[in-house]
Amino acid sequence: MWIADGWKDYELIDCGGGEKLERWGKYILVRPDPQAIWQTPRTDPRWGKANARYARSATGGGQWAKKEVPDRWTARYKDLTFNVKPMNFKHTGLFPEQAANWDFCGDLIRKAGRPISVLNLFAYTGAATVACAAAGASVCHVDAAKGMVQWAKENAQSSGLADAPIRYIVDDCAKFAQREIRRGHTYDGIIMDPPSYGRGPSGEVWRLEENLWPFVELVAQLLSDKPLFFLINSYTTGLAPSVLTYILETLVTKKYGGHTESQELGLPVTSTGLALPCGATGRWIGK
Repeated sequence: MWIADGWKDYELIDCGGGEKLERWGKYILVRPDPQAIWQTPRTDPRWGKANARYARSATGGGQWAKKEVPDRWTARYKDLTFNVKPMNFKHTGLFPEQAANWDFCGDLIRKAGRPISVLNLFAYTGAATVACAAAGASVCHVDAAKGMVQWAKENAQSSGLADAPIRYIVDDCAKFAQREIRRGHTYDGIIMDPPSYGRGPSGEVWRLEENLWPFVELVAQLLSDKPLFFLINSYTTGLAPSVLTYILETLVTKKYGGHTESQELGLPVTSTGLALPCGATGRWIGK
């Protein structure tokens, strides 16, 4: 498991009973987590004194049952600064376990010794975009949600990267990739964080188990002649990390060499010294 243990502005204090107790800067949040199926004694008084708590509804969905926090605040990770905004569907705009991947991409970019271009697909609020730009890469950031792309611009600005070579695109990722292939554009690094399930603007249905293979097959055509990395994130609980290894080894290693490593991502839990699993990542690394 790759553990995101470099945080100071985020802490997973405790988890269990389908919830996690977190510190985001100076604010304490309680949010659902489907992986935390064990029980915890909840002896930490902050369980009962959280600044915000998201409660699941018996009929599906949920809402913030308590929300005594600002509309937004910032959280720093090393030299990066992100805008945190609690949203209607339990999210805050930041997945702290992904810091392990920000470090991975940033280290490769810094050590490359040449200009690196990165394509970030399903790029959400742009934490990976900001991390790659801070390491010196030019980045093409693509997401279908206009609001998320605007949020990514705010994160870049907060991190002192407002003038960094980042191209922001509001578009369907598959359609954008197809156009980039026709234009002959290529990238040295590719990051994708596809949803488990979603619907496109014209009603197209995306199911990760059905669509991931053809999507990676498509996007792999955008790799340069000397690619640096290809990273896939998956939050689909039934998908083993080794599935991502199989896909990347078949579609990328066979053509470019290099090798693939896949693991779960995890967050250290202060109360137990254990780690909460937070999805899988496959990393292809070039020669």
